[in-house]
Amino acid sequence: MPRLALPRQAAAAFAVLCGLLAGCASDPSRVPIGAGRSEVLQQLGQPTAIYPFAGGERLQYSQGPMGFQVSNVDLDASGRVRSVRQELDEGLFGSTIRPGEWRVPDVLFTYGPPYETSRVTSFNGSVWSWRYLHINNRRFLYIYVDPTGRVEHYNVGDDLMYDRRRW
Repeated sequence: MPRLALPRQAAAAFAVLCGLLAGCASDPSRVPIGAGRSEVLQQLGQPTAIYPFAGGERLQYSQGPMGFQVSNVDLDASGRVRSVRQELDEGLFGSTIRPGEWRVPDVLFTYGPPYETSRVTSFNGSVWSWRYLHINNRRFLYIYVDPTGRVEHYNVGDDLMYDRRRW
C-alpha cells in the first residue's frame, strides 16, 4: 500500500497543476495584442457574445451571472487583437458609462447581460446590475435604464449576500 500513496499524490498534484494552467490559458488578459481571431478562439473558447462594430468585432467573455468579470477582446478589420479589457473595474465606470447618451445596446456591448434586472419605487425604469470585485470586496454596478431604453445614471454598492450567510 505505501507504494501507491506516492503515485496518487503525484496524480493529484498533476491534476491541480493542469487546472491552474488551464485557468491561465483561458484568461483573456493573457491574449497578446496582434493575435489572430482563431488564436483567441483556440485559447479562450467561444465568446459569450460577439458584437460587430465599425472597423472590427468584439468578442465578449462574461463570467456572469455569478462571476465578477466581463472581458472584451476587440479585433480590428483584419481580425487581429487590438485591445483586451476587463470592463467590471470600478476605476473605469466614470470614464466608460455615458448617462444620457448610452442606450441598452451600448450597455450590452460593454458589459453583456446583467446579473439581475429589477425595479425600485424611486425610479421609473429598470435597474440592471452586475457583480464585480473591488480590492477583493464583492460589489455591484447598478445601471438605471429609463422606459425608453436610455441610461439615466449609475451607482455602485456592496454585495451583502455573503455577509448575510456568514451571520
